[in-house]
Amino acid sequence: MNLLQRLEFWGDRHHPKWADILRCALGLFLVYKGIEFLENMSGMIGRMGSFLPNSYFSLSLLGHYIVFAHLVGGLMLAVGLLTRAACIMQIPILLGAIFFINQSMFRPFQEMTVTLICLAGLIYFLIAGNGPWSVDKYFDEKKKIER
Repeated sequence: MNLLQRLEFWGDRHHPKWADILRCALGLFLVYKGIEFLENMSGMIGRMGSFLPNSYFSLSLLGHYIVFAHLVGGLMLAVGLLTRAACIMQIPILLGAIFFINQSMFRPFQEMTVTLICLAGLIYFLIAGNGPWSVDKYFDEKKKIER
């Protein structure tokens, strides 16, 4: 058994039900941030333009990826559908927010704290998985009944 299989096995066996409430809240918060980013995309792309000048197309692609990952990944996290894949979609965005965006804001510590808490939650759910109150668990139990 390799390291990833052992981490997945441990996460499936040690997942309290209250963590599912946190998973749902984190997913809904990421959906909210995706909507907020969509409303302010031009300002954010303009802010990121200082880091990557003369590359509007790549910044536009990056902005659309961020919106897609936050909306779809946040919904997947909230309902517990492919939780680890949703976390993998979100982690690069939050790492980029830590290194690029939060350092140029007027109140860096307030936004940095929220970003770090979300990143810690995503890393936890990447390891622990979805838990007992999730769509994946429902489909797993349904497969066992059909056999």
